[in-house]
Amino acid sequence: AIDAEIAKYPQKRGALLAALHLVQKQQGWIAPEAASALAEIFEIRPIEVMEVVTFYNMFSDQPQGRHQVRVCTNLPCSLRGARQLVHELEKHLGIEAGETTADGRITLGHEECLGACAWAPMMRIDETYYEDLDAEKARQILDALE
Repeated sequence: AIDAEIAKYPQKRGALLAALHLVQKQQGWIAPEAASALAEIFEIRPIEVMEVVTFYNMFSDQPQGRHQVRVCTNLPCSLRGARQLVHELEKHLGIEAGETTADGRITLGHEECLGACAWAPMMRIDETYYEDLDAEKARQILDALE
């Protein structure tokens, strides 16, 4: 699959983001071993792969839960209670933002913008958006996750 992505670009390195997406989807995170393997494929140093991984919030260099829960904390969402929502979810889950529940079910975090300011506050769970949230509604959504 990585070779197919590389074939789409005039320079091999152009496919690095696509390759990282493939690894992230398959493994759930970019492990050091995966970064080293990608570095070899792309003829760059492993640190260069990790620079990309740590720059973008869609990649993780740590194991993640089955569900990625991200609350938008940009200004419009924050003005409508998003930061308080994050604190409520931290208490509810017994973890802090950036951590994963002990059962491996949920990794909680925040994002700077999910692009739905008119329906703030909002959160993304995996690839699904939930809008116009309050703490009770958000807790119910999280509790329903497998």
